[in-house]
Amino acid sequence: MVKIFSDGACSGNPGPGGWGTLLCYNGHCKELSGFESETTNNRMEMTGAIEGLKALKRACKVRVTTDSQYLKKGMTEWLEGWVKNGWKNSQRKPVANRDLWEQLLELQKIHDIEWCWVKGHDGHSENERCDELARAAIEHNFKSGNPTDQKTEKPHL
Repeated sequence: MVKIFSDGACSGNPGPGGWGTLLCYNGHCKELSGFESETTNNRMEMTGAIEGLKALKRACKVRVTTDSQYLKKGMTEWLEGWVKNGWKNSQRKPVANRDLWEQLLELQKIHDIEWCWVKGHDGHSENERCDELARAAIEHNFKSGNPTDQKTEKPHL
């Protein structure tokens, strides 16, 4: 089973944001991170999971761990109803972040995904690392005067 850990961060909401993801399999991990100049925290949480799943080269059994109740509940409780109701939420309003939910829906058709939630900022080492990656992406890209959207990856052993 591939384990994906992801987190998102935003400096202001909306504002500049970053996401961080760890992909772990068979004792090896790869770190991914990225930045968007104008976004929301929820979008960064979702993007971290999306980018982790997109990095997989073939269909896999995957456990995605997030500290976002929005992402976890969206994928496990709300998504089916949104699709059935024409992408309207319980208040009959358009579902926020539909573009990202649709990407997750397509990725869920490829992979066998188990969605797990952990409490953020509570000492979970992989979640803490993803938070560091997300915040570093903001720091590196926005505060350095280079506020362009980008993605980076590196092995983490």
